[in-house]
Amino acid sequence: MNLPLLYTFPISKVTTSILIPPLVTFLIAFLCASGGVSGAFLLLPFQVSIFGFTTPSVSATNHLYNVFSIPFGVYRYWKEKRFFLPLTLIIILGTLPGVIVGYFLRISFFEELKRFKLLVGLVLLSIAMRLIYEIFAVKKEIRFSSEPPKTLIFNWKTLKFVYSQEIFKLNSFLITFIAFFIGIIGGIYGIGGGALMAPILLAFFRIPAYVFAGATLAGTCITSIVGVIIFTLGGHQPDWLLGLLFGIGGALGLFFGARLQKYMPQKLIRIIITAGVLFIGYNYVTSFFKS
Repeated sequence: MNLPLLYTFPISKVTTSILIPPLVTFLIAFLCASGGVSGAFLLLPFQVSIFGFTTPSVSATNHLYNVFSIPFGVYRYWKEKRFFLPLTLIIILGTLPGVIVGYFLRISFFEELKRFKLLVGLVLLSIAMRLIYEIFAVKKEIRFSSEPPKTLIFNWKTLKFVYSQEIFKLNSFLITFIAFFIGIIGGIYGIGGGALMAPILLAFFRIPAYVFAGATLAGTCITSIVGVIIFTLGGHQPDWLLGLLFGIGGALGLFFGARLQKYMPQKLIRIIITAGVLFIGYNYVTSFFKS
């Protein structure tokens, strides 16, 4: 079948219709936006398996997709006053140094990633088991509230806020500490951290996606900006045009997906996040046993 507007991208050497990249990312981002995830974890295997883009530049291109697309989703949450800045700050405080450490670990200690990937995959599957349990165990989910979270306490030790008439209390340092390690994983693998942070906040801290979605997207965006810079300086620049086309579709998907989120029940969002974590965990574990 002849695809219209066929083009060969100069850096990745991928040959496809210029309509395919934005269409794929629109669908991915639209599905994932409600959970505070950009969908980059689905885009990476698509690039590798379908496009045959397997050089280190594929990770840089994945980061570039986040850089172009995420601001539109974050803007939607911010415009609707659903962007929770205190949570965003404590996440970014951890992921930013983490991704830098992760990149240098990647080029020095983790040339062979199979065992480390197996460990991360097993951790993700354990998180997925917790999420699956809560899908059935949680009888009363948090309802969406048009009132934004109201901060009661915010310092380096504690974040306490009210949302939907319920009080939530987090250890700020612990969230930043977790975000630091998620940033390291992002630096090692070349992925954003939203797909890891979102399920942890949902499964173990019981924070509703209506509160953390904008924050995890913003954290992923910051991680990816640093990722693009580091990969480019390291001689593995992204495919700029392909990343831009991915970003156009992702921007539209995240924008409209974020807008739709307030109409989605928390249980449906929980199922979407669980499916994403299962996908990543399964692929990481099975890749260990492949030659």
